[in-house]
Amino acid sequence: MLELRDVSFAVSDIASDGVDEKKTIVDGISYIFETGKFYTITGPNGSGKTTLAKIIMGINQVTSGSIIFEGKDITNTGITDRARYGIAYGFQHPARFKGITFRDLLSIASGKDDEDELVKILVRCGICPVEFMGKVVDSNLSGGEIKKIELATTIARNPVVAIYDEPDTGIDLWTIDPMVRLLKREQKELNTTTIVVSHNKAFLNAADALILIKDGKIAYSGELDGAKSILDDLTECDYNEICEGELDASWIR
Repeated sequence: MLELRDVSFAVSDIASDGVDEKKTIVDGISYIFETGKFYTITGPNGSGKTTLAKIIMGINQVTSGSIIFEGKDITNTGITDRARYGIAYGFQHPARFKGITFRDLLSIASGKDDEDELVKILVRCGICPVEFMGKVVDSNLSGGEIKKIELATTIARNPVVAIYDEPDTGIDLWTIDPMVRLLKREQKELNTTTIVVSHNKAFLNAADALILIKDGKIAYSGELDGAKSILDDLTECDYNEICEGELDASWIR
């Protein structure tokens, strides 16, 4: 179980008079992520979704509050320790490494060097070993290719908690459904707590629980059906400024 207790994150915002007026990005969020569930965090751009995900991974350290993971307070632990505890993070814009092949990266991520074991990981992820194993992880890769590599290296770690920041960024529409099926299968077969930051309806539909972030706070949490009533009934909706008056909310794809 992963628990956020009154977590806040603020950054310096220097005013014209030189006064540091702290800008709050995540504002007092408390939430329990149950083991083995699939969560989708959504909300308008700039609402604090990715910042919250990075707080869980330890990329951003909280300003206040605490994070409890499997009974251990990990609030002040760094990325490396959290990775050792079983938390993994897939970036929206994955890193590229000139001169390093996908095989090298997969071996590092999985801790395995046996060819057969690496092939099993790729097959598990629906990736052709013949086509991908020797690819260099550099700027020549397409958006779809680098996303496949990012997913495979994250999954190869067999994480307890897997966080994916907008995994559909830069890929075509035909790739999204197979990606959702892959992450759902990993969740169900390995009991992986899966947290996806996304605007995409496919991920919203796949979630066991939806978390809607607005202005750094949780505006709604629960099943998607409950959120639909908020988003669709614009005549009585308190979230018109999010939806911008469109039935198909502009920040949901």
